[in-house]
Formats: sequence, C-alpha cells, structure tokens
Amino acid sequence: MCGVKIISKNNCDFPTLVQSGCLYVDKTAWLAKLAMDPSAYFFFLARPRRFGKSLMISTLKAMFEGRKDLFKGLDIMKTRWNWKKKYPVIHFNMGMCAAAKYDKFARNLPGCVKHALAGAGAGYDDLKTPEENFGNAIDTLAAKGTPPVILIDEYDDPVACALKNPDDAERVRDALAPLYKQMKDRSGKIRFLMITGVSKFTKLSVFSALSSLVDISFDDDYAAMLGYTEDELDRYFSEHMEAHRKVMGMSAKAYRDEIKRLYNGYRFWKFMGENVYNPVSINLTMANRKPEFELYWAQTGKASFLMNMLKRDDVLAVDLNSLKSVSAAAFDVSDLRNFPVEGMLYQTGYLTIKDYKHGLFDLGVPDEEVRQDLSALMTNLVSNRDVLWAVNIGANLMRAEWDSFFEGLKALYAGAVYGSTEGKPHELSYARCLRFLLEGQGFRVEQEVSHAGGRTDLVADHPCGTYVFELKVNKPPKLAMSQIQRKKYVAPYRAAGKPVWAVALSFNGRTRQFKGGSALPVK
Repeated sequence: MCGVKIISKNNCDFPTLVQSGCLYVDKTAWLAKLAMDPSAYFFFLARPRRFGKSLMISTLKAMFEGRKDLFKGLDIMKTRWNWKKKYPVIHFNMGMCAAAKYDKFARNLPGCVKHALAGAGAGYDDLKTPEENFGNAIDTLAAKGTPPVILIDEYDDPVACALKNPDDAERVRDALAPLYKQMKDRSGKIRFLMITGVSKFTKLSVFSALSSLVDISFDDDYAAMLGYTEDELDRYFSEHMEAHRKVMGMSAKAYRDEIKRLYNGYRFWKFMGENVYNPVSINLTMANRKPEFELYWAQTGKASFLMNMLKRDDVLAVDLNSLKSVSAAAFDVSDLRNFPVEGMLYQTGYLTIKDYKHGLFDLGVPDEEVRQDLSALMTNLVSNRDVLWAVNIGANLMRAEWDSFFEGLKALYAGAVYGSTEGKPHELSYARCLRFLLEGQGFRVEQEVSHAGGRTDLVADHPCGTYVFELKVNKPPKLAMSQIQRKKYVAPYRAAGKPVWAVALSFNGRTRQFKGGSALPVK
C-alpha cells in the first residue's frame, strides 16, 4: 500500500485519480446504493469544503457513463450495478460561473451551461437563454430513449461568492431560479439528480420546485459516505501512517492519538453513525510526511460564504465551544441578509454535531486543526490584526516575556469588537478574545475550569508551560493574583513537570481596554 501514491492536490476527479495509480478510498458501495435506491432519484448533500464532494460527483458521472474499466476491484463490482446501461450526464460545476459581482456572474452563466450540456452531447443555441437550453437538452436527451443524469456540484457557490453584497447575491439567486425550474416539470425525464453544496439556500427554487428532492445531509445511512472512518484509515493508510510515524519519532499510540485529535471529529448523523476524519488533511499529511503536523485544511483557503458574512455577526456573544439546543432551522439559509452564526459555522465546517435530542442539535468544534483555524479567524475579526501579530503574542507567552505579552494584549483589546449584546462586557467576553488568540497559536485552552479551589477563568496549556489566568474588570491585577493564590487555582497543574505561571489581568469596564497584568512563576 505504501507504494501507492496519495494525491497531493486539493482537487482530483475520479478518472484522473484511478488512471494515475493513486490511492482511492472506496466509497462506491454507498454510491451504488444511492443510485439504485428504488424510492428516490433526486438527492441533495451538504458537506464542508474539501470534503470530497467533487470527487463523489465525478465518480457518479463515471458510473452512469458505464466506465466499468475504472472500477476494477472496487466494491461496486460486488453489487448489481448495470454497466451495460449508459446515460448522458449533464454535469454542472457551478464554481465556473461564480463571481463577486452579479454582472460578471451573468456573463459567466451561459458558458457554464454550454460546457455542461456539451459534456452530455447536447447542443447549445446562443440565441436562447441558458435555462431554455437546459430544458431543451433534457427533452432532447430523454426523447432519444435514455433520460439524462444531472449532477450539480457546488450549486451554492454563485450565491455564496456574491454575499458580500446582499443585493448582488439576491440577483444571482433569482437568476438561477429559472435554470433550476427546468427540472420541475421534467422530473419524469431525469434518471438521477445529485446536488452538492456547502450550504442550503432554502429559497433557491431547486428546493421549492423539486418536492421529491431528498436531503441526505443528516441521513445516518450516508453519514460516512464522505470523509474517512477509523476502519478506512486502517485499511488504506496503515503503511503510510507507519512511515510518517517514524518520521515523527512517536510511538504508535501517541501518533494515532494525535492524528485523531487533529483531524477527526466530524459527525453528520443524528441517531447512529460514525465520525469521520477530514480527508484533505489526512491525504496531505500522508503525502508530504513532514516531521510535524500541519493545518492542511486551513491552508486550502477560507469559504467565501463565511468570510463575507462573519464580519456582520457578534462572534463574542456565542460560545463556539458549546452550542446547545440548536434548531435545524439554523442550518437552512432563507434570508441572505441575516444568517444565524451557528448555522453558518456548521455549514462551513467550523462546527459539527456533538449530540442530537428531541429535534435539537448540540454543536461544537470538530477537531484541533479546525479549532486553531477558527480561533485565528476570530482573532482577526475581533481585533482587526493580522496573523503574524497574533503569532508574536503567543510566542511572547511561551517565552514568558511578560512585558511584551502585556503590550500585545493592549493592542488586542484596543481593536476588539463588542457587539450590541455586550453592552457591559464581563470577564467572559474578555476571556473569549484571549481564548481565540491562544487557541489560534496551538495552546489547549479551557474556560471556567471548576476544581476544588473554585473556578478558574481560563487555563492555557502548551508543551512549554501551563498558564492559569484570572481576569478582573475595574479591579487591579493584584486582586486577581491574590484570588489565584488564595483559592489555589494552580494546584492541579503543579505535577505536570513543566513551568506553571499564575497570570492576572485587569480591564477597564468603561473603555473596555486592557489596563495591565502581572505574572508569577509557581514553585
């Protein structure tokens, strides 16, 4: 297995991957089950970016085109899939027409549709609209005796890309409506439909027009269809992991624990299923085999959907580490001008399901890789500072360079944004800012830590030391330090075998700024 190449690109279609001799984690049994479902033909699946949606679409395309030679040795060969029956496939890659401005989108759309129809052997009349051409293609292909398969990848990309300007986003949404409506009255002429995306824009006509569209985004049966399970890691990556483990110089257990902490934790099921690893992170970790773990998912870019909308939300008003009893309505986007922050972060992969009871979801950050990326993003949003600036503050803390660390905190809170719900910020608001900063630099951070002596505001742990923080508003640092010492907040961390520091911070409740701090080593 170790001689099998692992693709090091972010995107790769199924034929290219197989023909290049690259490792393919076999998901074809799931896809065959989906494609042969006698009760449904039209499906929608939402997953975060870089989770294999495009690879799934290209695999479905090859299946319906009857390219049996690509599937030798794969699980689909054990099913009753009919390779002799071949279908024309209309494959839309909606990212081709996405643009920040409506006018550019409108110019891109005809080319996107023309390209999709050409792939199915259908013509395009430049004198007709894109939607007219799409509808005519379905009619023409079905009339030849073989109903087309329609695959729409990243259907939401055009709307998401334009969200910085809601007026443009709404015009894009309205312009797509006639295209998707072409399928409404032609459902009997379509063999199979799969739509993928990051988000669910419920007012987009595809959801209202196609009453038979089945959303499998939370379906237990398909929860592990994208991403890698523990069994798949063992089956496909065991030798690659062993090779990388040796490069890292770690024990087998420590290595596996760290892989899981960094890259595993996505849950897409309600009642029964299995959590999955982020596939791009596993692929790039095994392909590169560097003597360190990297945040590969973060390096593949930020979702435009998230970046365009988070600037409008009060991120400090939400505890991103524990969101309880979230309604399913939060995951569906009906108003392009008002997004629930928890739904937005779930759809873009920064939150995942932790529990589900009585129709409500508990959400949380899936893994350490995402936690660090999210925290770095939040630090940037609340402070208007760049990543290098945050790195320097984290480094000052690791080196116990307290004057520089406290100066950095002054800059952090000087630029911090507090929303309307935070009219009188308390310790929790200030602690969240600090938590974002430190988690973005690789610290393991806990807030409101309860123990025998009381409840510590914030504890940050790192291989170079443990830092116990007490925060006070309108009170001097010496009172915070006295509380740490009196209530023995540092006691649980003395035996860790690394430096422990007590850190007292003081804030001005009127100006909302950092006033000063002090730090003492624990002996």
